[in-house]
Amino acid sequence: MLVRVTERHVTLTLWEQDLAWSPTDPVAYADVHVDGAPEMAYLGRRWESPVVSSAFAATELIPSWNARTPAGSWLLVEARVGGADGWTPWVVMARWTEGDPEGDGSITRTTVPDQKHEVGHVATDSFVASALHPFTQWQLRLTGFVPAREGDAGSAPGWPEVTLVAAAVSAMEIEPGEPTSRPALPGGCEIAVPPLSQRRHVDTFPEWDNGGQSWCSPTSTTMLLAHWGVAPDADESAWVGHDIDPAVVHAVRRVFDRDYGAAGNWAFNTAYAGTRGLRAYVTRLRDLTEAEAFVAAGVPLVVSVSFTADELDGAGYDTRGHLLTIIGFTEDGDVVSNDPNSHQIASNEQVRAVFRRDQFERVWLGRDGGLAYVMHPRDVPLPPAPLEANWS
Repeated sequence: MLVRVTERHVTLTLWEQDLAWSPTDPVAYADVHVDGAPEMAYLGRRWESPVVSSAFAATELIPSWNARTPAGSWLLVEARVGGADGWTPWVVMARWTEGDPEGDGSITRTTVPDQKHEVGHVATDSFVASALHPFTQWQLRLTGFVPAREGDAGSAPGWPEVTLVAAAVSAMEIEPGEPTSRPALPGGCEIAVPPLSQRRHVDTFPEWDNGGQSWCSPTSTTMLLAHWGVAPDADESAWVGHDIDPAVVHAVRRVFDRDYGAAGNWAFNTAYAGTRGLRAYVTRLRDLTEAEAFVAAGVPLVVSVSFTADELDGAGYDTRGHLLTIIGFTEDGDVVSNDPNSHQIASNEQVRAVFRRDQFERVWLGRDGGLAYVMHPRDVPLPPAPLEANWS
């Protein structure tokens, strides 16, 4: 009996050129995550996407952006969706700056809690539609802020410099037991990505989500930065105070989401990669065949999985949510991964792992909807995208 494969809809819409910004009214904002922070006045200017129509009834929207925020400046990232129920209000997806108040950042980088509406809610990194309330239209808007100074706007410090805005919109409800993809990369292929273990950071910097035991996302991101030669060097990460892969700790500081209380915010990780000079965004892939296309093009990925130990042979642990890399495929089509959890051993030598293709695809697609970070230099082309393009 043939097993039906459910429809897997994903589109990525992306803007990179000629973003038109318009002045907005000044605002006042006090950083709620800094005790005693005064209310400060900010000048603003805004970019708003056109209304984008979806060819399918979408259930989730994930925004991404690449930007630099000169000292004192920050970004407000918002989204709204529309469907049979009309438009939602604008919801806040992030208050974002590349720095932090302890360094050169103007505010605390954070998402905003308790944004729930009848038709959907913000789930840290994404807007998720409620059951029976899919959306068919959506918009993003970004507002850049700089401290107000006496005089006109010409006296303001540097505005945020935005080089990419994107959103992945999807409807993926994959059923257990669906058939998995067959290998499509003859002979296999593996990209040389430096291995880094999050376990080497266990019990360090507990103020950032209790230390390394939960740093899978920034560790995976740092592996890709190192592969592309843009990871922070020893001087930049000297503040860490030790020489155990300090670039990982540097990444944690630069991606930490204060309200979420963790370093696994998807868009914050790709935004950090953007500050390192990469072109980076979050999307969803439909199966491992699409991941094989990236590997064949020389572009490793970070992906999200969740599983029990018996669902993924060779991992040796359970996880309700974990980020790791796809760096290659064997001749048989199995997945070669740099897994920052490193078999729960604090050693970079334990990072590389090979996972059964069918098992990996199920714990990636069925639980986490094929989520992937795409990070690459602008002069390294991506593979051709499918007709319903989920990368660009």
